[in-house]
Amino acid sequence: MTFDPGGQNICGISIGVLSLESYFPKPPGHIKNPSSLPFTTTYEILHGITVPKLLNSPSPDMLVPILDAARRLDAQGVLAITGSCGFLALFQREIAEAVSIPVFVSSLLQVPMAYQMTRAPVGVLTASAAVLTGRHIEGVGAQGIPIVVQGLEDTEEFASVILRNERDGMDLVEVQREVLAAGRRLIERAPDVGAIVLECTDLPPYAHDLQRQLKRPIFDLTTLATMMHDVVLRRRYFEL
Repeated sequence: MTFDPGGQNICGISIGVLSLESYFPKPPGHIKNPSSLPFTTTYEILHGITVPKLLNSPSPDMLVPILDAARRLDAQGVLAITGSCGFLALFQREIAEAVSIPVFVSSLLQVPMAYQMTRAPVGVLTASAAVLTGRHIEGVGAQGIPIVVQGLEDTEEFASVILRNERDGMDLVEVQREVLAAGRRLIERAPDVGAIVLECTDLPPYAHDLQRQLKRPIFDLTTLATMMHDVVLRRRYFEL
């Protein structure tokens, strides 16, 4: 007789997401829109930790609710844990050490890979270049890699909704225009950039248009999550 020990309330969840508290739209491509990925996800909301708070005033006090949420995901039986904001890179090491499963809370973890693949400077399109620091880069092991950063802090629609949390409603067409303009500025400043990593989880919905415009490989959290899903849940090969 085969005996399955059980012990999980819900089974078959691939990736767990540590989710900042936010209420603006999450179009397909956003990690907090489950339709963005072709596998199962579940979410732990980090109540009280918003985008402005994480970006502008991160503190060690945030670690307690973040680690508690990560342990809850681990206990649920998810196979790996990610996050809903690339600035969680500050806590990548601590979260990974707190659980028994792989952790990839920031798309910036792909910066070293992008550099090794192209041997050219890596462009980083971020919500705010002003607050992306060496601590974030060190948190994902990307120190010493040539990086060109372009932020969206000087935009109107993106910054007012996402960075300043002034309202929940958002003009997604205008955000797309602002994101594409930021991508063009990045390449104008550094035409030798070989690949681009989208730090912000609000940017993958526009990755297709960015790539069509900039003609570069585009990495983001959905590409990393897809790879991690395939790593932690290998499928059998079948003969033809």
